[in-house]
Amino acid sequence: MSFILNSEEMTALLVLSTAASFTPGPNTTLATAIAANRGMRVALKFILAVPIGWGLLLGICMAGLGHLVLAMPALRWIILISGTLYLLWMAHRLWGTREMASAHSDRLHITFFQGVSIQFLNIKAWMLALSVVAGWIAGKDDALARSLVLLPIMMGFGLASNLTYAALGSLLRQWLSQGDRLLVFNRCMSGALILTAAWMFKTSL
Repeated sequence: MSFILNSEEMTALLVLSTAASFTPGPNTTLATAIAANRGMRVALKFILAVPIGWGLLLGICMAGLGHLVLAMPALRWIILISGTLYLLWMAHRLWGTREMASAHSDRLHITFFQGVSIQFLNIKAWMLALSVVAGWIAGKDDALARSLVLLPIMMGFGLASNLTYAALGSLLRQWLSQGDRLLVFNRCMSGALILTAAWMFKTSL
């Protein structure tokens, strides 16, 4: 089965992937905060979990189950409320943090499994996945081949964006250790998570 992604489709895909991946959001905010507070090595666990979770979610939508999931009002509300509450909980943990956490601290501790699971609590991620499927896969004769090409591209952008934001947080780590800079930084990150949660909830109603 042949697969041809023309220049117009590729350009649109790259624009969408860049905008969706590199604009600030819950994943990039958490990646930045974890790297700044606990170091790049600890943040790598979350950085790797994001594209895995995103890839699984996108794969589910490519298989045709995304619309089924969001068509169930109860499940849609569970995703929306759980994701909002999780972001608010992380914002609460960040708000009063004024000291660097050690690599073994439980502060901002997100396991690999939790990092993967968070992706399924982001209602906007579901919408993005469905948009990708609708624009590049649905109704195409070479849908499977397109899926196999699009999936690693989208996962690659997820990895690159969170790695970039975490690197920025890691570079700021020493500077943030002086005075109340870390407290101010964490409160900014906390505010970003709160605004993201509010935006995600409002726009998904």
